[in-house]
Amino acid sequence: MSISLSTHVLDTGAGRPAEQVRVELYREGRCLAKGLTDGDGRASDLARDLEPGVYGLVFHPPSPFFRRVELELQLEDGHYHVPLLVSAYGCTSYRGS
Repeated sequence: MSISLSTHVLDTGAGRPAEQVRVELYREGRCLAKGLTDGDGRASDLARDLEPGVYGLVFHPPSPFFRRVELELQLEDGHYHVPLLVSAYGCTSYRGS
């Protein structure tokens, strides 16, 4: 099995990618990977060679209201791309491709 994870953050209030957003990946309370989004708002290679299981993906977005957004993910086999769309008044995520 090969499991990998990437993400990107879009600032929908500003209408552009959110750069320099801190992103962390946790499993069982332990930080496995962390990084900052690039100029395109991407953390393209956040984690590779993961084991199947439950993970926490934590974003620290550029929002005056949403200071920390955490998603709990069940990862099996394959590549997962999990974007975050955030503004001052809302946020959403989805499983991308």
